[in-house]
Amino acid sequence: IKSMKKFENKSCLLYNANMNDLLKKLEIYRFENRISQKKLADKLGVHFTTINRWFNGRTIPNKIQRYHIKKLLENSDNAS
Repeated sequence: IKSMKKFENKSCLLYNANMNDLLKKLEIYRFENRISQKKLADKLGVHFTTINRWFNGRTIPNKIQRYHIKKLLENSDNAS
């Protein structure tokens, strides 16, 4: 049982690290493209308060939202 808890803790830490990395990339995208949280929200199909909560660490994107964030970031990399 102890080894299972260690695994759960490590996977939770990895998940949080990946989420933080994704949100940092999203914020960098926003700054580099000089767009407001509102415009970013429109691009991702969410309300601007959702974006604000992500950046302030109150909530995290769900699976569908993460998919759209990754797609947006990939498209911006391909456009460069």
